[in-house]
Amino acid sequence: MSISTTAPSLAELTTLRVGGPADAYVEATTEAELIDTIRAADDAGQPLLVVGGGSNLLVSDEGFGGVVVRDLRTGFALDAQDTCGGASVSAVGGQDWDEVVAASVEHGWVGLEALSGIPGTVGAAPVQNIGAYGQEVAGALSTVRTWDRLRGRVRTFAVGELGLGYRTSVLKRSMRGAPTADDPQAPWYPTPRYVVLDVTFQMRLGTLSAPVGYAELARTLGVEVGSRAPSAALREAVLELRAGKGMLQDGRFGSAPGADHDRWSAGSFFTNPVVRADEAGLLPPEAPRYPVRSALPATTTGPSLGAVDESLVKTSAAWLIDHAGFGRGFGVAGPTSPATLSTKHTLAVTNRGGASAEDVVALARVVRDGVLDAFGIELEPEPVLVGVSL
Repeated sequence: MSISTTAPSLAELTTLRVGGPADAYVEATTEAELIDTIRAADDAGQPLLVVGGGSNLLVSDEGFGGVVVRDLRTGFALDAQDTCGGASVSAVGGQDWDEVVAASVEHGWVGLEALSGIPGTVGAAPVQNIGAYGQEVAGALSTVRTWDRLRGRVRTFAVGELGLGYRTSVLKRSMRGAPTADDPQAPWYPTPRYVVLDVTFQMRLGTLSAPVGYAELARTLGVEVGSRAPSAALREAVLELRAGKGMLQDGRFGSAPGADHDRWSAGSFFTNPVVRADEAGLLPPEAPRYPVRSALPATTTGPSLGAVDESLVKTSAAWLIDHAGFGRGFGVAGPTSPATLSTKHTLAVTNRGGASAEDVVALARVVRDGVLDAFGIELEPEPVLVGVSL
């Protein structure tokens, strides 16, 4: 374990590259070190921020008045594999996410392939129920082993106990939940009550992907929505699509570190709004409408998409932003602003090289308010905001 009294700036630990220093900084390389740091901070009543890849964080220019612990643990392993049960794979929370996805495609483990190229670590995946191109990690989860900060012990969640939904889970909700008799110390912000130690995935065996659930990806592959494609081809198609939108982590997949400021972002800054079906008529007729599916597959006997919830409709945050008058490259003070929307995709708020956290927040606030004025829909930020607010 490495403990620093001169903590690095959070700008050095996050993909947005903004944020001031922390009061204390710890690098944990083992589970014991991670738990000991969390327990010591909680016992001392110090605010705690656990950081993995830093790809979903926006921290204030003043920094963080507490303990930042970076989970540097790595490793994943095949626990079991057979034709009936598929592959059971476990990974520690600090493990790079895309390395696990790449290995799953290489070894014929089906269920993560459309999540290729998502920055960050394994520990963040179930908290956010990460998803992309019609696939969510919920469909491949088996168990999530956590450190329960309230009880001071390890707690393992089965997938059915995680309360998974669109970009949410019991783990994420524990970050901001109201105090209850069971959890009088809530909220635990900015780190959830349950800190992910390791995750186990249960994946089917094969060379064909899970059903393709996203029209753009299906068109790129030349297949119909709901059909399957070779997993390796699907991974390459997803990486190509993400690269075209500036949604790959800076310095990865052949890009030069620091060369593309469209990658200095937290990915999608806003979640796609989900509205009641009886309110969908309030959207402009041309606004995209997507089915809202259960986070879990409809069957356990073969690859499938989650069941559609007919009471809900999802629309596109990127479409709303663009049609509210905020095009690619938009900045509060014009295209030379220190923070602008990506020049490739309107859903990413980017640091053009000299932005402060306040610059990022100011831009996000203008965009959110403009969409609210234009369409009556309030966009919700996807990153964890630490010391700042829209």
